[in-house]
Amino acid sequence: MKICCIGAGYVGGPTMAMIAAKCPDIRVNVVDINEKRIAAWNSDELPVYEPGLDEIVKAARGINLFFSTDVEEAIRTSEIIFVSVNTPTKTYGLGAGRAADLRYLEAVARVIARVADEPKIIVEKSTIPVKTAETILTILAASGKGLKHQVLSNPEFLAEGTAVEDLKEPDRILIGGERTPGGDAAVEKLVSVYAAWVPRERILTTNLWSSELAKLVANAFLAQRISSINAISGLCEATGADVEEVGRAIGTDSRIGSKFLKSSVGFGGSCFQKDILNLVYLCGHFGLPEVADYWDHVVRINNWQKDRFASRVIRTLFNTVSGKRLGVMGFAFKKDTNDTRESPAISVCKSLLEEQANLAIYDPKVPASQIYADLGVQPDDPRIEICNRVTEVAQGAHALLALTEWDEFCDVDYTTVFAKMQKPAWIFDGRNVLDAPRLRALGFHVYSIGKPFPV
Repeated sequence: MKICCIGAGYVGGPTMAMIAAKCPDIRVNVVDINEKRIAAWNSDELPVYEPGLDEIVKAARGINLFFSTDVEEAIRTSEIIFVSVNTPTKTYGLGAGRAADLRYLEAVARVIARVADEPKIIVEKSTIPVKTAETILTILAASGKGLKHQVLSNPEFLAEGTAVEDLKEPDRILIGGERTPGGDAAVEKLVSVYAAWVPRERILTTNLWSSELAKLVANAFLAQRISSINAISGLCEATGADVEEVGRAIGTDSRIGSKFLKSSVGFGGSCFQKDILNLVYLCGHFGLPEVADYWDHVVRINNWQKDRFASRVIRTLFNTVSGKRLGVMGFAFKKDTNDTRESPAISVCKSLLEEQANLAIYDPKVPASQIYADLGVQPDDPRIEICNRVTEVAQGAHALLALTEWDEFCDVDYTTVFAKMQKPAWIFDGRNVLDAPRLRALGFHVYSIGKPFPV
């Protein structure tokens, strides 16, 4: 069997690498029109950082895993075509700020319609609104070739930073298709691919629309939990409660569970905010304004948390950060990834730059070029310094801000860090990963989000 994936990003690349690793009899082609990205997948430095991904890619690459810019050839020769292109939130026109921008997906559907000369199984891997399959099927039918293509929904449920483990041992694989003989056959064909390593009871099959909607709802529920505990973090600080103790107490309730109850400066990544906003738009479109408002508040709480953190820094540093050096520890939206999409660090840093702060930024995986791009500044901007270690960030800093929970931040020599900083030396822990009592013993003033604020 030959399969291809159109889109070599954070989802397409790792997913296809795992299929190639687990299915040596399948030839897997990953194609993208971005030549630079494809060159990186064929190099020693992959464009996506995930623990364990390098080894998997390099073991299969050139054997049954190939990366190319020849999209049309991959479409012609593949039986199954995964579509994993970007579906960002629209920034223009109808639905701006909420609806998904499907122009890239539509463009791919038109290429498939033009190039394919035999029936294909097209698999939606991108996160898309419910009923998107109808759009794809309409475009394919308009080719006039009379080919009976099948469109399946196979959303990804990967967590960046643990994507390789999530692919090796997924909680579930979800596949949705039309409830017709042709649709059922296509679903079983895709089931057979995953069944090479995933137990059959973990492969769930549904109708097409349930599968499309399930992805949005899953991310909305997870984000809702984060916003819920973050909302409580403000109350904890006001009352002297400890958000970690509250989270642990309610997490032992089997009806609630302990996952996604860790307070932080806010959630980020490519999915949560985008998918919730898409859900809000769909609810409004289908005449459910109360439901739309409910989910919209999940995003509003997330934005409030980021603004609250930045405001806390400013107020604590005597109501001004103008001209002060602030050390930023971490820029990725979470540890073990180089992805900065919707990272809380971007919002916090922009707020502090507006207050005329100078920022020294260190992240072990995010390149300087990405940081400049996300902050909308030039590399020669005197307000920004990109550093190579925490001790560099701390030199002359009035405060340190932990914005990503990288493990290495727990192992820093904070005695040396303290000596390099202005006094009083502050640490604002936006992830609750640092040992606050030990840091206070060294002389630091420490703010931990959702915990009693030291006087």
